[in-house]
Amino acid sequence: MTDPAVERDAAEAASAFSHPPVASDATASYGEHPDQIVDFYAPRRAGPAGPRNSAPLVVLLHGGAWRAPYDRQHITPFADFLARQGFAVANVEYRRGSSLPHQDAQGPVAGRWPETFDDVAAALDALPDLAADCLPEAAPRRMVLTGHSAGGHLALWAAARHVLPYDAPPGWRLPAPPPLRGVVALAPIADFTVAEELGVCGGASAQLLGGTSGFAARRPYADPAALLPTGIATALVQGRSDIVVPEAVSEAYVAAAALAGETVGLTLLDGVGHFPLIDPAADACAVVSEEISQLAW
Repeated sequence: MTDPAVERDAAEAASAFSHPPVASDATASYGEHPDQIVDFYAPRRAGPAGPRNSAPLVVLLHGGAWRAPYDRQHITPFADFLARQGFAVANVEYRRGSSLPHQDAQGPVAGRWPETFDDVAAALDALPDLAADCLPEAAPRRMVLTGHSAGGHLALWAAARHVLPYDAPPGWRLPAPPPLRGVVALAPIADFTVAEELGVCGGASAQLLGGTSGFAARRPYADPAALLPTGIATALVQGRSDIVVPEAVSEAYVAAAALAGETVGLTLLDGVGHFPLIDPAADACAVVSEEISQLAW
């Protein structure tokens, strides 16, 4: 007998991935590697604050368990959806894991250490100048980070670079908080310890850190739950029916933030799984847009 939860997840994934990719309005490089690029989407209408040249800049980090087969193309319909809500959007690509199966992984290995993090740090540092050149409608002073699943992890990490350990790899740590209005993380892999206990994405978070041998030593530099408090306004959106990144992972991050003296918002959506959060055809997308709006405007 088929598990109803698995059937629901498959149907939600099919809907989310049924939309054709949406071409960007401009693309720019933030490095020499082919994956070090950003696609820009201009706002399709004026936002509530007035003219198009004051549109908040939403920086979007895609998911896919940091694995190579899943690039930014699958999230371009969501980028276009946000642009139609009046946001300027920067869809960031970054280096991911190998495309080949790994002996210790169920499928392609997740992520590259330290390249995945190198890229996110470099992209965020370059974005104000890139946006000024490619997307004059954007107002980087109204920047909000968002990301889905593994991208949600990267968004939380990018907002916490100023609290990284002082011996973090070069280019990662910032001397002051990044100039953000906030972060909206969508079903993020936000607590690596809980994610590993639950076997999220086939142990992807341990793979990202180089395997079980490197997990304990590298976790303080990579796990958002270990990088608190940030002082950055943060909201999580999570489906209660998510079987890919279960609700318990987000709840663990919120609890860790509370222990650190910080309040993190958590919006739980009944009857929603992993993929409706980035599916323009799903009602959950409107909730995500509203969460971003509350921080951006």
